[in-house]
Amino acid sequence: VQLVESGGDLVQPGGSLRLSCAASGFTFGSYDMSWVRQAPGKGPEWVSSINNGKISTYYTDSVKGRFTISKDDAKNTVNLQMNSLKAEDTAVYYCHADQYYSGSYLDYWGQGTQVTVSP
Repeated sequence: VQLVESGGDLVQPGGSLRLSCAASGFTFGSYDMSWVRQAPGKGPEWVSSINNGKISTYYTDSVKGRFTISKDDAKNTVNLQMNSLKAEDTAVYYCHADQYYSGSYLDYWGQGTQVTVSP
C-alpha cells in the first residue's frame, strides 16, 4: 500500500498550489480520502475530506472557500487545490485513506509534502 503526495512548495501569500496524492495497493474507490496537515510545533489538523462516492466534501472552517478537494478514481488520485494561501497554511500536508469494512477500520497515510507560505 502506498500513498505518495506531491506538489508541496514555497509560495508567496495569496498564491496557489495543487497537491496530489497517488494511491496504490488497495481498492482506492472504496475509501474516503482526506488531507491532514501539521504545522511546526503543533498537532495534526484535519483539513478536508471527500467520501468514496465523491458525493460529499468537507472542509475545516479556516480553508472553506479557498481549498477544493477532488478525487479521480480512474487515476487513483486525490487532489487538493489551494488558493489564496496564507502564512498559517504552512505545514506538512498528509494524505489519508480510510474505510470501515466488515466491522474493521482500515486506514493508510502518506509520507507528507511540505507547503511553505512566505514572502
